[in-house]
Amino acid sequence: MKPNLRSQQWFGKTGKDGFIYRAWMKNQGIPDDYFQGKPVIGICNTWSELTPCNAHFRELAEFVKKGIIEAGGFPVEFPVMSLGETLIKPTAMLYRNLASMDVEESIRANPIDGVVLMCGCDKTTPSLVMGACSVDLPTLVISGGPMMKGKFKGKEIGTSDVWRFAEAYKLGELSQKEFIEAEACMARTPGHCAVMGTASTMATMVEALGLSLPQNAAIPAADVRRKVLAQHSGRRIVEMVNEDLKMSKVLTRQAFENAIRVNAATGGSTNFVIHLLAIAGRIGVDLHLDDFDKFSLNIPLLANIQPSGAHFMEDLYYAGGLPALMNQMKEHLHTSSITVNGKTVGENITDTPIYDSSIISTFDEPFKPDSGIAVVRGNLAPQGAVLKPSAASPALFKHRGKAVVFENIEDYHARIDSPELDIDETSVMVLKNVGPKGYPGMAEVGNMGIPKKLLEKGVKDMVRISDGRMSGTGFGTVVLHISPESAAGGPLNWVQNGDYISLDVESRSINWEVSEADLAARKLAQPFVPPSMPRGYVGLFIDHVEQADQGADFDFLKGGSGSIVTRDSH
Repeated sequence: MKPNLRSQQWFGKTGKDGFIYRAWMKNQGIPDDYFQGKPVIGICNTWSELTPCNAHFRELAEFVKKGIIEAGGFPVEFPVMSLGETLIKPTAMLYRNLASMDVEESIRANPIDGVVLMCGCDKTTPSLVMGACSVDLPTLVISGGPMMKGKFKGKEIGTSDVWRFAEAYKLGELSQKEFIEAEACMARTPGHCAVMGTASTMATMVEALGLSLPQNAAIPAADVRRKVLAQHSGRRIVEMVNEDLKMSKVLTRQAFENAIRVNAATGGSTNFVIHLLAIAGRIGVDLHLDDFDKFSLNIPLLANIQPSGAHFMEDLYYAGGLPALMNQMKEHLHTSSITVNGKTVGENITDTPIYDSSIISTFDEPFKPDSGIAVVRGNLAPQGAVLKPSAASPALFKHRGKAVVFENIEDYHARIDSPELDIDETSVMVLKNVGPKGYPGMAEVGNMGIPKKLLEKGVKDMVRISDGRMSGTGFGTVVLHISPESAAGGPLNWVQNGDYISLDVESRSINWEVSEADLAARKLAQPFVPPSMPRGYVGLFIDHVEQADQGADFDFLKGGSGSIVTRDSH
């Protein structure tokens, strides 16, 4: 039995209201029979020329529409705020929650029965999923796909090489001309980052959660099979409306546990933590920071993909894709969990062979034993912090060193390459005031560059600590998301140069060697002053954003308001 269509509360009305709802839609050439009980499918599109990763979405949306029409649906495309990671200042993360509000209210306020979310660039995926969760209609995600791997000086390159190029340029090993040439060589096709950065991690996340059709995560944007997937997605969302398969039926506690384990096996970004926590908060699943450590435990790295490995997302697809990888770890997944195609996880990953074992390894012979997200705690991070072992240096997993403190990002930029900077390879670099409230928005500046004078000595990695985030394309022994942050009165606020800090990844600890008496004296000498902003969205953000260990969502956005709207507009 088909469910009552929500859209008929608009288009099925008689009298003045029904006339208004239908008449102005008809000025687009829509025939009357489209309003007579066809499921209305909203295509939530984050196309924007200011979001280069999503710049091909106009064309991709046409394939989604084809599928919807073929299945007997009524497609309506609508725009929402698009967050271009590479351009937005001070950070796209500042606007993730704003975009999620745009998505939520756009879906709820309009005559929509089901939604296809068109996501790609880092924050477009979590913001769209968060917003859609708070309405809870039948919803399916189609990602834009990764760009093809770049070619530079005969070598394959991707976004992770940006950090290597920057260091080579700083040392004079790469000229300005070569630097500019590398730009065009890297970003040579449509799509998001070609490595397992945050965008690819988010695409992997939605497939692991069961929110997309199989193979969504890795098909390159330029591969025609991405268009085929989009058309199949359009067909499937109509069926989901007829089946009343809502997000809450897919996004169970088991689905979140699956996603955490798959993230570990793929070497996903640390940003995964903050976004999955926020999504869980919207759909009403009880998820905590320690769950990321718990469910990552004993899951090795199976994907040999940058930045934890050597290859790229397109290689992952041609090697069998995410279903083949998940099939290798099926004993560790909830295979009975339902997905948006109506099949279980187990059904979707059965008979999915690996075509290249150098890219997708077996569970018994993994690419790397250390993976997942390590959650560390201690007197420096009472509410926790995170580290990505697969992208870090094992030699630094247990380290004690003197702090070299940067009070904010401006202080870091001003002093990092100064010959007078008192720092050596045993030091622990500390960056304050880059968390949710402090930046504001929690920018991806946690993987601080190594000082030039240490690069010249051949130093490639150091322990770095901050309350900020790191790009999923980044790497190094970087402790992130220190909670509570310095701008919320966390202990990090009072760390000084020369203080000893100890990191022990195995014991999951991070401690600051300071006495209670010394700390009390510092707090007396330097009273905490919270940040403030007198107006606008940034003021709202600072006042209501939660800490990183809670997902950095707004405190008033937890849960959802559902899809019911009782009052008409005229």
